[in-house]
Amino acid sequence: MQKKLAELIERAGLTIAPEQQQQLVRLVQLLDKWNKAYNLTSVRNPQQMLSRHIVDSLVVLPYLQGERFIDVGTGPGLPGLPLAIAQPDKEFVLLDSLGKRIRFIRQVCHELGLKNVKAVQSRVEEFDDPTKFDGVISRAFASLSDMLNWCQHLPKPQGKFYALKGVYPEAEITALATDFPADKFQVDDVIALQVPEVDAERHLVIISTRG
Repeated sequence: MQKKLAELIERAGLTIAPEQQQQLVRLVQLLDKWNKAYNLTSVRNPQQMLSRHIVDSLVVLPYLQGERFIDVGTGPGLPGLPLAIAQPDKEFVLLDSLGKRIRFIRQVCHELGLKNVKAVQSRVEEFDDPTKFDGVISRAFASLSDMLNWCQHLPKPQGKFYALKGVYPEAEITALATDFPADKFQVDDVIALQVPEVDAERHLVIISTRG
């Protein structure tokens, strides 16, 4: 798996240190082990997890700005855990409402010695952090309007929302204009992402707060 991951990372145009690549492989091994009992992901093949979970998470790295991030609806720690492993100097809060997912994330942090991850069991609407975040990240979490509505209390004044989507979310982007005042949010960019060995479309929507 180590060799396969290194190949995928290179094809994705990313640079990840060997030690961190070893941690990412260990993450996949733990996810595979826990998945048998806790059904954390529908992907059963560890080799497929490398592309569909690990590299699929890491491809957003070049676009993240800031030092402190929250991954809302993180599930089994995706994309938060791969991002935190790849950026040990940055802080990540991983939020999910299901206890089994948070227990898994805490076990991963314990076994891999991750000091820059805080796992929180909570609904996003009920969670607040006075320090706020440079970036609010979500992957297959909710529509853009719901994400902004539920998470608008989380970013710093200059913070951004990073929504990982599949196909280009044209209808969701159009809906923002009717769901929010024009001076509330701004779509900065929609970036087509290339994930090796993943045929489906991937897009990153970057949204900033205004005013």
